[in-house]
Amino acid sequence: MKRRLPWWLGGILMALLLLFTFSIFGANRPLGASTYVPYYAGILFGMDPEEYPYLQHVQKAGAWEGVMLLGSLVGGFFTAVFVTKTFRISVLPTGWKTYKNNSVASRLIWSFISGFLLIVGARLAGGCTSGHFLSGMSQTAFSSMIFGGVVLVSLVVTGKFFYNEGESK
Repeated sequence: MKRRLPWWLGGILMALLLLFTFSIFGANRPLGASTYVPYYAGILFGMDPEEYPYLQHVQKAGAWEGVMLLGSLVGGFFTAVFVTKTFRISVLPTGWKTYKNNSVASRLIWSFISGFLLIVGARLAGGCTSGHFLSGMSQTAFSSMIFGGVVLVSLVVTGKFFYNEGESK
């Protein structure tokens, strides 16, 4: 049997992370992840921040958020390989095979469409998914509450649409 940490410990650790992130010892700003995309796009394509004012806005944040995401990727890989020993590469999750089909193309197309819609919706709401759920909810930001509610309803509708038990193969 796998040893699991209690749920409340995750909540305490997340609260400590948010306190550190908002503090002057951390980033001194909310936690988020999508700001790195325009930041690194500006670097990659040689975009002048004078021509693109949004790049001036994200210049300070984008640098550390890319490092945070890389650290999350490496930390998740390390945990899956060495701690939980559950690492595996799979393009087709078991749930997708059970409830939808065995098509890799179908899985990739739907993953792209849903990810695209999620990030567009989050940016329209003035942030990113992690920024809204972690930082925005902890600050009781109105846009984050709306975003969270829309995501919750979307998850239920999508779950009913995609994973209808009567249609399992």
